Amino acid sequence: MRTEVRWRLCWENELQLSDHVELAEFFRKTYGPTGAFNAKPFEGSRSWAGARPELRAIAYDSSGVAAHMGLLRRFIKISEVDQLVAELGLYGVRPDLEGLGIAHSIHVMLPVLQELGVPFAFGTVRHALQKHVERFGRYGPVTVLSGVTLRSTLPDARLDLPPTRIDDALVIVLPVGRSMCDWPAGPIIDRNGPEL
Repeated sequence: MRTEVRWRLCWENELQLSDHVELAEFFRKTYGPTGAFNAKPFEGSRSWAGARPELRAIAYDSSGVAAHMGLLRRFIKISEVDQLVAELGLYGVRPDLEGLGIAHSIHVMLPVLQELGVPFAFGTVRHALQKHVERFGRYGPVTVLSGVTLRSTLPDARLDLPPTRIDDALVIVLPVGRSMCDWPAGPIIDRNGPEL
């Protein structure tokens, strides 16, 4: 039987300490099975891993947080072009609700993306999640790009690591206020900040 969830859209400054504590626990339990290192950023009451989102879509059910997606407006550089995007990330679904899917999160976020007037939503995922992200094409035209190099800064400056991280992830682009033909072509995307 499918669990009933209710979605809450909230700006970051609307969250209370109790919200951060609950979200941090959710992320530790959700990301922990993929590797202890993946749960580490969420120690204590920290409910973000890299860049802090400005808006969150949080699904709740009778057991607490069921799913989460964050949004952050930013300029990314695609080759030499500065492009405004709403970066979507910090995505998670509680393991017992795997079928809830990223498509539901996008569906909840879509009206907000349109209200914000951003030309594109942008995000990255591991190659293993390609089939999952292709499914949310039913909510709008979604393009999955591969072969793009992504550069991001680390969330914290560390003496033992270089300040920039390079990834070969899948890039997801969802046209919101513009057409996909307006997306700049280029093999390199610079976030000029940490990943959401």
